[in-house]
Amino acid sequence: MSCNDALKLGEHEFHSRLFIGTGKYRDVAETRAALEASGAEVVTVALRRVDLADRGEGSMMELVMSKRWTILPNTAGCFTADDAVRTLRLARELGIGDLVKLEVIGDKNNLYPDNEQTLEAAKTLIKEGFTVLPYCIDDPIVCRKLEDLGCAAVMPLAAPIGSGLGIRNPYNLRIILEQAKVPVIVDAGVGTASDAAVAMELGCDGVLMNTAVAAAKNPVLMAEAMREAVVSGRKAFLAGRMPKKLYASASSPEAGLIS
Repeated sequence: MSCNDALKLGEHEFHSRLFIGTGKYRDVAETRAALEASGAEVVTVALRRVDLADRGEGSMMELVMSKRWTILPNTAGCFTADDAVRTLRLARELGIGDLVKLEVIGDKNNLYPDNEQTLEAAKTLIKEGFTVLPYCIDDPIVCRKLEDLGCAAVMPLAAPIGSGLGIRNPYNLRIILEQAKVPVIVDAGVGTASDAAVAMELGCDGVLMNTAVAAAKNPVLMAEAMREAVVSGRKAFLAGRMPKKLYASASSPEAGLIS
C-alpha cells in the first residue's frame, strides 16, 4: 500500500491498522512474540489488570514500556464513568500517554458498554485533553454522539468481547462508516483472520483484538495471520471490489471468437 495510507488518530499517525491486546497469554515471553509477529504499532493494556508499579526485567510493564509500541491504556473492568476517568488520569500521571481506549461496561455477563456512562466519561476526558477512542455498541446514533463530543475515533463491537463470533451485523457497520468523519475501528468479537479481513473490506479503518490471538492454539502464528488479513482487507477495500451479479458473466471477451 501507499506510504500515504496512514491511520491518523488525533495527533498520532500509524501505518499498521492492527491494534492488539496484551491479556490472556501464557506468559510475558509469548506476549512479546505475538506482539512482534502482529506488526502492530499500538498495544492496548488493561490498567486495572496489570501491576503498573512492577517494571522489572521480564514484567509486563517492562515489555510494554520498552518504547517499541505506542501504549493504548484501556479501562477494562470499569463500570462507571468516574472509575474510567480516574483510571485514565492515573495512566497519564504514570507517563503512559494521552491516547486512551475508553471502556465502560454495563453488564458483567455480555460485557456490552453502558452508553450513557461512556458518553459522560468521554466528555470529561476530552475536556482534559485526552485523545479518546471509545468502545461502543454498533449503534450509529451512539457513534455519532461520541464523534460530536470530539472522540478521535469510534470503536463499535463486531460481537461480544471474547466471543469470536465475527462480524455479526455488517449492515450497522456500513451505516456507521457512511456517516463517520472520524476513523472507525472494529473492537471486540473477531475470531479469526477472515473476520479481520471482512471488517477491513467493509471500509473499517482498523481492527482491535486480543482473545482471537491469545486464545489461538498457536498465538504467534495467529498474530501473523491477523497482520496479513488486515493488510489484504485494506488493499481489497482500496482496490474496490467488482459489483455482485445475479447471473454469470464470461471472464474472456467474446469478440474475435473462432466460429
